[in-house]
Amino acid sequence: MKRILLVNPNTNAATTASMLAIARETAAGLLQIEAMTAPEGVPMITDALALQQASQVLTGLIPELRAQNWDGVITAAYGDPALQALREGLDCPVTGIGEASMLEAAGYGAFAVVTTTPELAGSITGMAGWLGLGSLFGGVYLTRGDAVAVTDDPALLVERLEEACLRAVHEAGGGLASLIIGGGPLAVAARVLVERVPVRLIEPVPASIRRIGLMVQRANG
Repeated sequence: MKRILLVNPNTNAATTASMLAIARETAAGLLQIEAMTAPEGVPMITDALALQQASQVLTGLIPELRAQNWDGVITAAYGDPALQALREGLDCPVTGIGEASMLEAAGYGAFAVVTTTPELAGSITGMAGWLGLGSLFGGVYLTRGDAVAVTDDPALLVERLEEACLRAVHEAGGGLASLIIGGGPLAVAARVLVERVPVRLIEPVPASIRRIGLMVQRANG
């Protein structure tokens, strides 16, 4: 069975554990999924500076990851820190939860991203452009309130994300085929919201497992 590493660029081990559980459920015995929490940085990436710092930390892990001979690696924070560096430095397929979720969403048509971090909106928009999906990208919709405070309260997080999803659907006037819940720490809330949102909901962690599975399959002929 192919060995996949999900790297959480945040330092919150609880977030790592929740993403790992979702990843393993998605893999359904087809891939062996393990996880690693960033050894330094911040518990939750909320701005471009923290995203850049996370990229530096993950880049520094490349020699260690190379020695471990993974069959695939996922960078699991929205904004995909160190994605290109990991691709250049490792001998295996690499994706990120941002890239994977946007590419999956684009397969259905126009999409938008719902998240908690206003200071990452520019990075998220830039990622859509870098992936060549600008014509399908419907923008970033934000939850009300402080990102960390909202994320730390599971019930409030679901409530605020649902509110932002419904706002996105309403403002788009039926023009969105899907919404992405953009953020590794939002993975559990995304599971809850699947049945509550009136358009297709894309969960980044499962999307990344599906994408890395295809990438590994192609890499091995």
